[in-house]
Amino acid sequence: MTPAGFKDSLVHSSDYELEPVIDKVLAGRPLEFEDGLMVLESKNLSLLGALADHICLQRTKGYVFFAVNRHINYTNICDSKCNFCAYYRGEGDRDAYTMSLAEILALADEASRMGVRELHIVGALNPSLELSFFEEMLEEISTRYPEMGIKAFTAVEIAYMAEQEGVSTHDVLARLKRAGLTSMPGGGAEILDERVRKILCPEKILGETWLSIMEEAHGLGIPSNATMLYGHIETYPDIVDHLLRLRDLQRRTHGFQAFIPLSFHPENTRLAGVRGPTGFDDLKIIILSRLIFAGEIDNIKAYWVMLGPKLAQIALRNGANDFDGTVIEERITHAAGAQTPPRLSQEDLINLIKDAGRIPVERTSTYEIVKVYD
Repeated sequence: MTPAGFKDSLVHSSDYELEPVIDKVLAGRPLEFEDGLMVLESKNLSLLGALADHICLQRTKGYVFFAVNRHINYTNICDSKCNFCAYYRGEGDRDAYTMSLAEILALADEASRMGVRELHIVGALNPSLELSFFEEMLEEISTRYPEMGIKAFTAVEIAYMAEQEGVSTHDVLARLKRAGLTSMPGGGAEILDERVRKILCPEKILGETWLSIMEEAHGLGIPSNATMLYGHIETYPDIVDHLLRLRDLQRRTHGFQAFIPLSFHPENTRLAGVRGPTGFDDLKIIILSRLIFAGEIDNIKAYWVMLGPKLAQIALRNGANDFDGTVIEERITHAAGAQTPPRLSQEDLINLIKDAGRIPVERTSTYEIVKVYD
């Protein structure tokens, strides 16, 4: 749809209040708080999706990124015990586990033989693991398998390592970078508003602390992702506030490589009575993310592990341009009842992207292009 087409479509729409949003987006002006609320309150998903798709194509030229990647969730023993999490265990629980360095290296070796280019390593806040363990892990992996980027440790894990070690988060980040850390995932942001965090994750770091650690990482040359967990107890204002705070940080550091909206799965959590987001909600958050971050964060991820491959595919025509990757053995979302497959093959990803009318592009963990499947 052309810019004129968006304006013409208002003639056939009852959502005349969307006109200022459309005008701003097409003129390249940033959306603000009230604009974000207007998008979330609208039911005109087709118009908004077409607008997000138009902006996405301008920024990405139809490329949809994916990675041949593997997840390694090294422990589920956690001091935080967040109310939205089905993954954590106490140290004495029957199904609690902590991988040894040898076990982690065995998974990395298997990943290397499978052609994996990105290891996604996150776990939990396990008091038995010292910073030296993580340094040795990174050093061994980066030395043995230099072809694989290591995207590891959320800002929450970084803060916990610093507390356990008695050093600053800046020191932890610098040491991990020297050991081989390539980039960081965006987990732990949840919703940045403190009212929500006190209910969702009262033992977790403050939202401002999460932002501060990410700013430190970016300053050290460690790029990261950013996330938002939605579909639980948050309100529309909480969502828009979260996105605008991420955008403000991105304007200062330019360190966020991608934004990943995370669709809440309530099963097996303390919030099991919460309905969770619908497919309509999922697409609207993808659309809003593209419109808010236009010109700031180019890559919006449709995380198929949470959305399911089919809805994630539809998201590729509603503002998303990253399909994540092969994943291989994700545990955290599946502990909360996700019915998605444990992995997708490279061929699966390529076909899903092509069938959506987009161009599959294999990437590294830092978004360098490996191959364009044109």
